[in-house]
Amino acid sequence: MPEVRVDPLSGLKTIIAAARADRPNSGLSVTPGEPLDPASDPFLPGHEDETMPTLYTDADPWTVRAFDNRYPALTAAADAPERDANPDLFTVQPATGAHEVIVNAPEPVASLSELSVEQVVRAVDGWRERMRAHVDRPYRHLIVNEGRQAGSSIPHTHAQLMALDFVPAAVARERERFGAYAVRTMGGNLLADLLQEEVRRRERVVAIDSEAVLLTKFASSSPYHLMLVPRRSRTHFEHEGPTGAALLADGLRRLKARFGASPPLNLWIRTAPGGAEHFCWRIEIQPRLGQPSGFEIGTGVHICALAPEQAAAELRDL
Repeated sequence: MPEVRVDPLSGLKTIIAAARADRPNSGLSVTPGEPLDPASDPFLPGHEDETMPTLYTDADPWTVRAFDNRYPALTAAADAPERDANPDLFTVQPATGAHEVIVNAPEPVASLSELSVEQVVRAVDGWRERMRAHVDRPYRHLIVNEGRQAGSSIPHTHAQLMALDFVPAAVARERERFGAYAVRTMGGNLLADLLQEEVRRRERVVAIDSEAVLLTKFASSSPYHLMLVPRRSRTHFEHEGPTGAALLADGLRRLKARFGASPPLNLWIRTAPGGAEHFCWRIEIQPRLGQPSGFEIGTGVHICALAPEQAAAELRDL
């Protein structure tokens, strides 16, 4: 039977309706993408002049490289827009910050799942280094979009870092829930306690290694929605300590094995925003196996057509 679940971290609701996976054209399949054309790949070594100037490399020759986005959503010195005559209704502010591209590997591949574990570790270390470069910003949001359906315009595997001069409402809401939980439990950490209970129950755990735990979300927004959580609670991803990169590589390979090809997906890192006294970082992976409908867009309530427990069991067995 369908049921409404509440995400413990955000408070947002999801409808788990597993029977909908049986409808025609349900979307729970993946078509392999075309191989990349090296001649037209601007992120290959030797093509550095096709991008903005290099900000960071991990080695010489590089295996991870960062540079400013040529089409940024945020700029370091944006002009202040003209103040509206009715600012209570029409608030405008400059979109200041930073918007970088981080090439995850020199190999011309479209997915992190096609890289060696060692290269994924190097890529994640590069993400951390670039996040550290913007610690003065209130929030740093790192994303990986894989596949055109997930918003990627260049197929070569890469991440984007957006360093914001404000804390997004969704992140601020989580900050408040972490703080309220700490008050209610006399210092408890919301995600650490959630992880402990998930490991005790095991029904949504996919894999565990020495650094992190990979599990499906209790209130998954879509089928195979994964969350990677450090075994020892830490507020900021960009601080020293384990990154969970090897388990991240493992989870992406499990998704690839499940569908016979890497699915289009969105990956993001949630790190502690400015003003957060209680928090724990995590990485989320959300395969894009269908498009949101008018219900989801209009209400903000997701419908997940596969029980997270079933998704975890399938991925655990691979």
